[in-house]
Amino acid sequence: CKDIDECATGTHNCRADQVCVNLRGSFSCQCPPGYQKRGDQCVDIDECTLPPYCHHRCMNTPGSYYCQCNAGFQLASNNHTCVDINECDANNPCAQQCYNILGSFICQCNPGFELSSDRINCEDTDECRTSSYICQYQCVNEPGKFSCVCPEGYQVVGGRTCQDINECETTNECREDEICWNYHGGFRCYPRNPCQEPYVLTSENRCVCPVSNAICRELPYSVVYKYMSIRSDRTVPSDIFQIQATTIYPNTINTFRIKSGNENGEFYLRQTSAVSAMLVLVKSLTGPREHIVDLEMLTVNSLNYRTSSVLRLTIIVGPYAF
Repeated sequence: CKDIDECATGTHNCRADQVCVNLRGSFSCQCPPGYQKRGDQCVDIDECTLPPYCHHRCMNTPGSYYCQCNAGFQLASNNHTCVDINECDANNPCAQQCYNILGSFICQCNPGFELSSDRINCEDTDECRTSSYICQYQCVNEPGKFSCVCPEGYQVVGGRTCQDINECETTNECREDEICWNYHGGFRCYPRNPCQEPYVLTSENRCVCPVSNAICRELPYSVVYKYMSIRSDRTVPSDIFQIQATTIYPNTINTFRIKSGNENGEFYLRQTSAVSAMLVLVKSLTGPREHIVDLEMLTVNSLNYRTSSVLRLTIIVGPYAF
C-alpha cells in the first residue's frame, strides 16, 4: 500500500488560511508561522505580548512582528538589539565640538564662544561686555577672543595692563641743549640750562645769583629746578615731594613755604624737621596738565641775617590714572 498525499492531490479540507501537512495515511491542517489555531480558525499571534523579543519597542504585524528603536539608536544585525548611534561620527551636527552620549549627543563650543539657543551653533562671547574691569583702558572684542589696547604713550603688559612708554629711552626727540623728561603718557623737553639773568648755572639744574651783583640782594640766593610726574586723579591727601636743605649752618632757623603756584590750594607744605618739609597734595589733579610750584626755604641766623633759596618744582599730571 502506498500513502496518498492529500495535500498534493487537493483532496484535503483545509481552509484557505491553513497549511496542509501530509501525514502517513492522513493529513493535518496547520496554521502558518505567526498564527495559532482557535477552533477551526487561524488567528494572528501577537508576539509583542510574549516574552520580550525586542530591545526597545515591538510592532506586531499579521503573522509576524518587527522591532523599533528609540531616537538615537538603531537596530543591530540581529534585528532585535538596539545599539547607540554615534551622531558625532555619522553626521556631526555641531558647529564646533560634538560629544556622543547614550542615545543622543551634546554640543560644546571652543573657548571664546557660547552655545546658541538651538544648542548646536556657537556664538561669539563678547568678553568686553561681561566686565568693565577686564582691561585697564579699553577692551576690543574679536571672534572667539578679546584684546586690550592702551592709549598713546602706553603699551600693553600682561595682556590687560597699560604701562607707560619711556620715550626718553626709546625715541628721544629733544635737542642737545635740552633734557628729556618722561612722564605718565608722554615726555617733555626742558632746557639743560634753565637759568635766567642774573642767575648763572653752577651745577645741573642749580642756578645761583652772585652776591657781587647788587640785583641779587633782593632775590633768592639759589633756584633749583626739579621735575616730577604723577598720575591723574591721585588719591588725596598724598605726600608727593620732600624738600630738604643741602647745607646746614649752625645757629640758624629754617622755615618753608609755598611761594607761588598754589593759587587754587591744591598743595600744602608740612615741615617735617628743622631742615626739611613735605609737599602734600590735598586736592586731586586731573591731567593732562602742568603745575609749576615754587617752594622757598628761608634761613635766618642769630645775627638776623636772612637768605632764601627756591626749589622750582614742575609737576606733570598724566592724562590717566595709570
